[in-house]
Amino acid sequence: MENDDKFGYPANTWCVAKEEARTAIVAQARKESPICYSDLCNAVKSIKFEPDSYALKTLLGEISTEEDEFGRGMLTVLVVHKTGDQMPGNGFFDLAAKLGRDTSNREKLWIEEFSKVCAAWGHPN
Repeated sequence: MENDDKFGYPANTWCVAKEEARTAIVAQARKESPICYSDLCNAVKSIKFEPDSYALKTLLGEISTEEDEFGRGMLTVLVVHKTGDQMPGNGFFDLAAKLGRDTSNREKLWIEEFSKVCAAWGHPN
């Protein structure tokens, strides 16, 4: 774990916020339902994030990278815009490309990754 502050927050507070966000997103994965950025921000109590902040983008990137390393897919695929396309933001797709995903068809990637994450966290049939 890093000892440095992140966005002005101590590393331990950052870790608590990340776990709060991860827990909220996993709960949605178990329901096979997305969560919008603003609702996720409200679910995190230890740090006040804005839905379009770079700090939130960084936090979500860390969560997806860690979850992908565990073989459960990019968990933050469930975090979506409340209005408009109701899909993840550009940061998700930028990270997906860095993690080796084919981002040429964003909707296809979103559906496939969403299914993978929900299967990883869903209840056994």
